[in-house]
Amino acid sequence: MDEIKQLVADINQKKLKPIYLLMGEETYYIDKLSDYIETHVLSEEEKGFNQMVLYGRDVTIEDIAGHAKRYPMMAEYQVIIVKEAQDLSRTIDKLADYAKNPQPSTILVLNYKYKTVDKRKVVYKAIKKAGVVFESKKLYENQVADWIRRTLASKSYTITPKASQMLVEFLGDNLSKINNELEKLQIILPKDSQITPEHIEENIGISKDYNNFELRKAIGAKDVLKAQRIVKYFAENPKDNPMVVTVSLVFSFFSQLLNIHGLPDRNPRNIAKAVGINPYFVNEYLTAVANYPMRKVSANISILREFDVKSKGVGSNAVPQGDLLKELLVLLMS
Repeated sequence: MDEIKQLVADINQKKLKPIYLLMGEETYYIDKLSDYIETHVLSEEEKGFNQMVLYGRDVTIEDIAGHAKRYPMMAEYQVIIVKEAQDLSRTIDKLADYAKNPQPSTILVLNYKYKTVDKRKVVYKAIKKAGVVFESKKLYENQVADWIRRTLASKSYTITPKASQMLVEFLGDNLSKINNELEKLQIILPKDSQITPEHIEENIGISKDYNNFELRKAIGAKDVLKAQRIVKYFAENPKDNPMVVTVSLVFSFFSQLLNIHGLPDRNPRNIAKAVGINPYFVNEYLTAVANYPMRKVSANISILREFDVKSKGVGSNAVPQGDLLKELLVLLMS
């Protein structure tokens, strides 16, 4: 986040570089930085003659270099943005010659998504020397809830821990999708509002009572009736609640319990840090640790590995996923 803030500050102060290589698996920040350059470097009057958006699948490196060598018209800079630049991965090395001697009045932005340029290559070193290389790394899933909180705080909103966790479990670590849903909520809710599970359920369609978060909580508390109700709901709505996702998340839960069992100090702060959870949820994990001794946790992890294979159709083609889930629940909580 600090690197992004510094890049934005430099752009605002016209401390511009001739080449920006925006690369990495997390596309959210690549898009945000590229859009910021597209919006803020040139005035509306200058953009007509001096701003160009190209797509990697439609151009060659020679095309890009040719455009980049031109001079701006009645402006200090021209901006060339190459979207989906990863489509040029096989020929990106050819850009090295231009990167060694870039046109100072051109701002060339390469949106190189889902992958990175090999840092040992000449082209990478040349771009890094002449311009900016920003690598957008995927957040770990246990970091996403904090990202949601900070993103909302910057816009004068707050969110309850459960609401945040619902978004993470439903949308995973895809920041672009999460941000799209948050923006919908910001349209509906006034500033200084707190986003609750009810808001998530009503406006995004994620059930606040029947989701993987609540299932894990019920399993941890050995609340058999609640867990059975959730599994029944999952069985009736398999498209919205694929078993492979449920098994993965419950496996993660028991792996965290195993980690807690191994901690010499079960101070809530130590637990939250060790397993990467919000301190708000520590008591739920302590309840689960009390209900599941280490031996049972280890056994459940083995059971979940077996059902992970079954959830992917190996050795269980004739068994409905709803029935598999019910069987899994019995084995985990027995």
